[in-house]
Amino acid sequence: MSDPYFDKVYKARTDEETRDLYDAWAKTYDAAVEGEGYATPRRCAEALHAFMPDTTAPILDFGCGTGLSGLALRLAGFTTIDGVDLSPGMLERARERQTYRNLSRIGTDDPLPEGYAAIAAIGVIGAGAAPLNALERIFDALDAGAMCVFSFNDHTLEDPEFEALVDRRIADGSLTRLFQEHGPHLPGKDIGSTVYVVEKK
Repeated sequence: MSDPYFDKVYKARTDEETRDLYDAWAKTYDAAVEGEGYATPRRCAEALHAFMPDTTAPILDFGCGTGLSGLALRLAGFTTIDGVDLSPGMLERARERQTYRNLSRIGTDDPLPEGYAAIAAIGVIGAGAAPLNALERIFDALDAGAMCVFSFNDHTLEDPEFEALVDRRIADGSLTRLFQEHGPHLPGKDIGSTVYVVEKK
């Protein structure tokens, strides 16, 4: 039987509705996405590791959810991971993993912490989750030389504005594209995602 939250997650919502939905989904989220073969966290973590061999460098996991992304980063070898998320329910599950150095709730208008070697936004930006301006905030928070690994799933890629933002930032010289590859996201639902790694100039 399909998880009922899959029918709701890609619909546009207010920030409060997004938080409430993910709070309600927190207890069954891992089983739901892993049951569909959730592949994007591993793909993102491996892509970042290819360009950032210093596994002790600090990483911010933006929209960490229940911690599946942090777990993938840990399995790729990274050891210093902080997580932030909008949903207290998701953060509670992430805390149980004991994967993160620090975990904190962040509001949609709160400034992002700085000083990280990389920011990960894995399965977070796009329809049903963090809006386009969240990615702009992430790019702005990067120090020179820092990297960002992020993904757009197929639902998000239907809106050309997301890829257009990345292309604009590369064209204006503020970012360098290191990696871009389309592959599986939720193969059980035949949904793919494009994984990117960019570096701040």
